[in-house]
Amino acid sequence: MRAGFVTLGAMVVLQVASGVSADAVPFTGPIVAAMAASAVCFAAAARGWGRAVAAFAAAAAIGYVAEAVGETTGFPFGAYRYTGVLWPEAGPVPLTVCVAWGGMGLAAYGVGRAIGARWAVVAGAAALTAWDLFLDPQMVRLGLWTWAHGGPYRGVPVSNFAGWLLVSLIVMLVIRCILGEPGRVGGLVGVYAVMAAMETLAFAAVFEPRDPLVAAVGGAAMGAFAAAAWRRLRRKRRSHENGSPPGSAEHAPVGTPAREPGHERRGTPERTRTRRRPWRG
Repeated sequence: MRAGFVTLGAMVVLQVASGVSADAVPFTGPIVAAMAASAVCFAAAARGWGRAVAAFAAAAAIGYVAEAVGETTGFPFGAYRYTGVLWPEAGPVPLTVCVAWGGMGLAAYGVGRAIGARWAVVAGAAALTAWDLFLDPQMVRLGLWTWAHGGPYRGVPVSNFAGWLLVSLIVMLVIRCILGEPGRVGGLVGVYAVMAAMETLAFAAVFEPRDPLVAAVGGAAMGAFAAAAWRRLRRKRRSHENGSPPGSAEHAPVGTPAREPGHERRGTPERTRTRRRPWRG
């Protein structure tokens, strides 16, 4: 947990440095690496290092395959290409992109788990796709990749978000198979919430030129998932704190008087016994 908070703090510091720097590109890799390290640490606190690292690696591998196929064929995101600015690269895909899929994939799964176990995969996939409402406009403006035909959302086509949702569903399914049902997901939700807040602030007040549209759309989308997750976690925490063991006065039906220790009922209420004198005829 400590390592998770330290790396999360490092991510915030790097994002601030990126915002005030004349060239933000060199900060992209370190920011993503710090985010991913924080997510892995929090996942390890919940399910152990083996499962956390395996889930991260699997999500990153899925992201790599999807990006490699997408850059080559245009499916499932649409026709785009990397410009070579973001390095190092493994084939056609920058490694930073794979790390981003793995790290934020873990964080989004934590959000989905917090919202509800039954909807963890769907909610997590939607939460991960919401991040791309920030990510794609930012990376396009930095010149890290370009779209062949553009689209209505800051030059990003709608097919991109459909592809993100599809790949995110696969990522969530694989993470669930590896991580199972972690009980402690507050740290992962924290990574997601901090990223949402920093991206909103950056587009609204830091980037030049500022982009209130992306700040509003991305902030509303990611903020809604973060708020829903925190609300459910708070509700569970209160329920746990207010809970009492079965058989206590708090669990007794309304109107049932509390009993003194040692006065337990066994079947019917006890009757006062009186000693009978022997009959002598």
